[in-house]
Amino acid sequence: MTEKDRILIAGGGIGGLAAALGLAQKGLSSLVLEKAAELGEIGAGIQLGPNAFHAFDALGVGDAARGMAVYIDNLRLMDALTGDRITHIPLDAGFRARFGNPYAVVHRGDLHGVLLRACRDHPLIDLRTQAAVSRYDQDSSAVTVTLADEVQITGRTLIGADGLWSRVRAQLVGDGAPLVSGHTTYRSVIPVAEMPEDLRWNDATLWAGPKCHIVHYPLSGGKLFNLVVTCHNDAPDPVAGKPVRHADVRRGFEHIHPRAQQIIDKGSDWKLWVLCDRDPVMGWTEGRVALLGDAAHPMLQYFAQGACMALEDAVCLADELDGAEDVAAALIRYQDRRRLRTARVQLQSREIGTHVYHPSGAHAALRNAVMAARGAEEWFDQVAWLYGSTGLEGAVSPETRGP
Repeated sequence: MTEKDRILIAGGGIGGLAAALGLAQKGLSSLVLEKAAELGEIGAGIQLGPNAFHAFDALGVGDAARGMAVYIDNLRLMDALTGDRITHIPLDAGFRARFGNPYAVVHRGDLHGVLLRACRDHPLIDLRTQAAVSRYDQDSSAVTVTLADEVQITGRTLIGADGLWSRVRAQLVGDGAPLVSGHTTYRSVIPVAEMPEDLRWNDATLWAGPKCHIVHYPLSGGKLFNLVVTCHNDAPDPVAGKPVRHADVRRGFEHIHPRAQQIIDKGSDWKLWVLCDRDPVMGWTEGRVALLGDAAHPMLQYFAQGACMALEDAVCLADELDGAEDVAAALIRYQDRRRLRTARVQLQSREIGTHVYHPSGAHAALRNAVMAARGAEEWFDQVAWLYGSTGLEGAVSPETRGP
């Protein structure tokens, strides 16, 4: 293939690399343009539902992804005010049989590494660092991107996978800065020996409290625990990965049960993020240019689906561009298959934060009663539209459609 035949991908994160792999599976060449000096991921753990593993299989890295994952036993919900368990969702053989794949947790860097190694090993994928895409121009046959250093690169298509602050989105959609939630998340990783012994569950555990929550789960083969704690502090500006003092983290959790507070006291080397998202939009494409992952549909963390949606996007994008002579029409089909499903996850992420993670008083008591009353199969029915799908069906999977 000539250089003009390749597909340009802005961004070398999880979404960008997954897109390159998906295209390579269809025999399509790509050039990934990453602004950083090295390809890598910041952050710690992420959760992966079965739909992520469906995507890994389609991208040709299913075995590698399963090999680096930590398989947890339950999704556990705790009341951060009382210290009591509210409910749990088993992730055992019944869960895997229902959805065809496991639920797991991984270190973000480990996941990125699986995708990066596969990309480096594939002859149809070229990776370039220190290549920040600033803008693009297009005509009926090609797209030309201009990098920050004014170098120009041409390809047949441009995929903007350049994250929350996407320059491609700024030109394509033009909807300004992301929405600041006012919720601040603090992240730490601790050795398993530091975790209180009675809390060393092999679960993804959520302690839900008034305007705050704590999440923890094992990482790296059970050697570490990932800690993610979030509070409402009306933070006005976006922040990503800023070091913060332990005392500042502790301040948002003085009102919760000592059993939950002690988890925070085990953390060190904390870094903070101010959570942002955007309202869903109906248009992600312009001619030969389309968006993917956080550039298209950034979402709050409460559904644990940000990376999963990017992986699904990559599978769908490759499916539509496979053999497509009319690139613009293929990108429209990709957008139309993905936009309502991702909009549903964006909006439900906000609602889960409000109604599950952070309520108080009667609102929290109602949450506890409703969630404790559900059995495993009822929980499975609730998430069948999400976990039982490859994401290619749209907003509603076949299992949840009416007659």
